[in-house]
Amino acid sequence: MTQSKPLSFVFVGLGNPGSEYEMTRHNMGYLVVQALANRMGWHFKEDKYFNALIAKGVIGDASVHLFLPLTYMNLSGTAIKRYLNFFKLPLSHLVIVTDDIALSFGRLRLKTMGSAGGHNGLKSVETHLGTSHYIRLRMGIGHPGEKQLAGYVLDRFSPDELNHLTTFVDRGVDVLLRLLKENVSQVMNAVNTAPRKASPVSLPKQEPIDLTKPPLQG
Repeated sequence: MTQSKPLSFVFVGLGNPGSEYEMTRHNMGYLVVQALANRMGWHFKEDKYFNALIAKGVIGDASVHLFLPLTYMNLSGTAIKRYLNFFKLPLSHLVIVTDDIALSFGRLRLKTMGSAGGHNGLKSVETHLGTSHYIRLRMGIGHPGEKQLAGYVLDRFSPDELNHLTTFVDRGVDVLLRLLKENVSQVMNAVNTAPRKASPVSLPKQEPIDLTKPPLQG
């Protein structure tokens, strides 16, 4: 009797490579995927062919690929498409984790489709994949109001945001893990119907992850 092949999931964190971009709001996707690797004890390795940091492993019954493009944000789609095509991975199990200025800091939103909303990373993904139908986990970073948007997203987190960042990132990791064993509609319903004004610190805390440490690399 042949065993069925395990489902493969690809969790992509959008961000910019380099120390100057570490712990900036635009790298929220990086932070969540790095935190998942840290929680599992996985090591990232740079793959020059895919121009990305990659970690792989098995969680439950699922084969999981963690993918951090090194192309810079506005070219993220090139690396993602090459990776999906090479391993023949389905779009239905691709999850893009990204920052979102339309959501206040600490809010999460899970979607199976939608517009790029002016986000250069999502624009690149949509262009190269040829579709807007893919799962994306949007991590709210808030809107700067009248301040310059580019400077805001590329700036580092405020002291108040840093106080709650680990809890917020851990919640993002929990959503990814739920997607491995639950239907996406169920997870969306749980994530997207959470009280709008709930503070991250009012939710149960996971075991803290030190976000000041660099991602594990082999």
